[in-house]
Amino acid sequence: MKKFLAVILAVMLSLTLVACGDNANGDDVKSEGVMTYDEYVAAALDSEVVVETYVQAKQSWWEDKATVYTQDKDGAYFLYNMACSEEDYAKLTKGTKIKVTGYKSEWSGEVEIIDATFEIVDGNYVADALDVTSMLGTDDLIKHQNEFVAFKGMTVEASKDADGNDVAFLYNDDGSGQDGSDLYFNVSLNGQTYTFTVESYLCDNTTEVYSAVKNLSIGDKIDLEGFLYWYNGVNPHITAVSAAK
Repeated sequence: MKKFLAVILAVMLSLTLVACGDNANGDDVKSEGVMTYDEYVAAALDSEVVVETYVQAKQSWWEDKATVYTQDKDGAYFLYNMACSEEDYAKLTKGTKIKVTGYKSEWSGEVEIIDATFEIVDGNYVADALDVTSMLGTDDLIKHQNEFVAFKGMTVEASKDADGNDVAFLYNDDGSGQDGSDLYFNVSLNGQTYTFTVESYLCDNTTEVYSAVKNLSIGDKIDLEGFLYWYNGVNPHITAVSAAK
């Protein structure tokens, strides 16, 4: 009898560990009334949406509003100006699971959740960067909008400053900024050029990625990581840059 009970307890422990492992990887079941990612994608613009997702990075907090990059195992959600106290903003550490209620919106191609509120719930998940290099220039890329992604073997291309000179990056998209402004730079793959950004609220001029982009040279081969933001086309918010491997 004791041996039988020991076997049963071992099986129960094994199942518990599996369940915990699934939750750590974001495989938890959605709560009642919470949309799957596919249901969120299918929802009409301006409709109310309820999602459970995990904080991946915080862009900004201002006047009790937070802008946050979040993701689950199926897709990502960009939360723009979500109602959030400064105290609660400090609690939104990387991997934190939150239940969000807001409205699905679109701005210049970027699909996001606005006018949202949230509550912190049990769970933790940090996404690995998905390599989307091969998807550049294809219709598949937008399916991963707002996800944490990687680009490999990109070539730095010239941008034109206000005087018409070739430079490796610009402060702001037109070169009108200064140190501390957003950084814009061009990279290419297979003959196509794309504009990437270091969003200064997300990664300011004290961060490694900001310094790395300022030190780029035209022709450099680089690998990048960041969030697949959209602005009139693909415009990733880059969080890491390194020499191509």
